[in-house]
Amino acid sequence: MSNILITLCARGGSKGVPNKNIKQLCGKPLIQYSIEVAREFSNTVPDKCKIALSTDDEKILTVARQCGLDTDYIRPEELATDTSGKVDVINHLVAYEEQLVGEKYDLVIDLDVSSPLRNKMDLIRAMDIIVNDYEAYNLFSVSDAHRNPYFNMVELGEDGYFKLVKQIPSDIFSRQTAPPVYDLNASFYFYKRIFFEQNFKTVITPQTQIFKVDHICFDIDSILDFDIMEFLISQNKLDFDL
Repeated sequence: MSNILITLCARGGSKGVPNKNIKQLCGKPLIQYSIEVAREFSNTVPDKCKIALSTDDEKILTVARQCGLDTDYIRPEELATDTSGKVDVINHLVAYEEQLVGEKYDLVIDLDVSSPLRNKMDLIRAMDIIVNDYEAYNLFSVSDAHRNPYFNMVELGEDGYFKLVKQIPSDIFSRQTAPPVYDLNASFYFYKRIFFEQNFKTVITPQTQIFKVDHICFDIDSILDFDIMEFLISQNKLDFDL
């Protein structure tokens, strides 16, 4: 049995969507979707789970408490800037929670509040992958990419002309024959304890696994994203059970 910490990181001061993390989405604050799926997951798996919140914003803290998630932890100012790395934020919260309970966590699951289109079965299936791959340090959720760097993505070359981002020996004349690539959909991340012990600063490591989400999944980065997600949920257009 693993000792699991589920983290929710919700910084205040969102510029793309003001008060994004607590903005009402189909009748409930955005953060509530992540709190609810964290509870559903915790109540399903046999492992010992704790849900923890990292925020620097009193309004977010108040809404989280109304949703049943309370904490005395306040994110330090130096980790609440636009340039703060998410891994550093999670690492600080993990250290706080471990000191608080006097135990070490075997697995950390971070649920991104701005990407709530996931359910407990996604998390259960993803955990099965990371737990059974003994060499993996971490895992994150992805979706099929709409563009492929081997076929229809270009970048500026040193000679001033544009070329494909990724070159391979044989020519590729269709997206279907290009090597598969994926978009990080920012929904969830799994970290084994060794990930933090190795002091990685990004989610890309020499031994990273992925979980391909087989349904609609994207993060909110703009008002349009928010409106699209609200439409999909309110009009029952999702291709899975949220």
